[in-house]
Amino acid sequence: MHLSWKRLQWLRAKRYLRENKGPVGALLAGGAALCLFWAARGSTACMDWFIRYAAAPWKRFWGAAADPLPFSLCEALCTALGLWLIFMAVRTVQKQLEGRRVLGRRLISLAALAVWGYAGVCAFWGVHYYGTGFSQKSGLEPAPVSVEALAATTRWFAQGASRTAAGVQRGADGCFEGDKAAILAYGSRSYEQLVTEWPFLQGPDRAPKPAVYSWFMSAAGFTGYLFPYLGESTLNVHCPGVYLPVTVAHEMAHQRGVAPEQEANFLGIAACLTSPDPVYQYSGWLFGYSHLSSALYSADQKAWQEIWDELDEGCQADIRQNNAYWDSFRSPVTTLVQSGYENFLQGYGQTLGLASYGACVDLLVARYGAAALAGQPPL
Repeated sequence: MHLSWKRLQWLRAKRYLRENKGPVGALLAGGAALCLFWAARGSTACMDWFIRYAAAPWKRFWGAAADPLPFSLCEALCTALGLWLIFMAVRTVQKQLEGRRVLGRRLISLAALAVWGYAGVCAFWGVHYYGTGFSQKSGLEPAPVSVEALAATTRWFAQGASRTAAGVQRGADGCFEGDKAAILAYGSRSYEQLVTEWPFLQGPDRAPKPAVYSWFMSAAGFTGYLFPYLGESTLNVHCPGVYLPVTVAHEMAHQRGVAPEQEANFLGIAACLTSPDPVYQYSGWLFGYSHLSSALYSADQKAWQEIWDELDEGCQADIRQNNAYWDSFRSPVTTLVQSGYENFLQGYGQTLGLASYGACVDLLVARYGAAALAGQPPL
């Protein structure tokens, strides 16, 4: 009795699925977990519940376990994963050459690993995009900004940066030359003052870790990142250090469950301004000025030029050095990586993508614009 071609293919498929039911089951289960997240993300109450009773306790426990390590656990795990993938690729080729058909099973297993990895990112990080956000908790909602308020706030930050510029160590070239190890060591204390204004930002305080692969982070265009499974922050220590304090504070905002980049940028600046550490203060003032002045340049170039000319020479030198550093890394690879990350942000409803890094301007004007317009001196 001869089997039809379709019947034969069906029997082969059934046998293949039976032989690979473990990897296939893991892949389907991961897909189901993602579907559950996508279905539940429309409910803020559901997301808040999951954050409070699942994501936050998980990260508090495992983050505390990783905190004493002097190195980035994320980097160590990624290195181990990379080596394992190389080893498995070599073994797969060897087995295929020996006539053992393992490629399909390995590919399904790899797909399952990727799906579960992304499901974990959604569970421990993506939920924060859909829960109650900083603006709702603080009552500080961004609003349309007038050119007058933007110019006044930009000048106010320029004055703050110029005032604090003399309090930091500088090299022979006149540029910032702070102790990066000391900056990282202070990072876990960067919110001590800000939590008095917004208590919901209280801890846990986790030490930021220096990245061994900092040069590669620069090549990809990143200054820092948060390991979503543990809440561990890893910082680029290869790039100029002038914005390292505010980047640390930015990552500390992410540790506290603030997901949108514009809110994390704003909180990084606000934490630095309230810090008693002069290096953190200067970094916050200059970073805030940088964002505000970029927005002002597109709105009123004359006002931008006037404020730039008033800026302390040390501040100008730091901005030029930072811009030159990042310009040296511009390449198709950087563009590709940044495009991929922009798609990642947009996948969580961040429609501004990477442009959301500059959207903190509205929050800065909302928080400090009144003092700037009133002519009050910088804090």
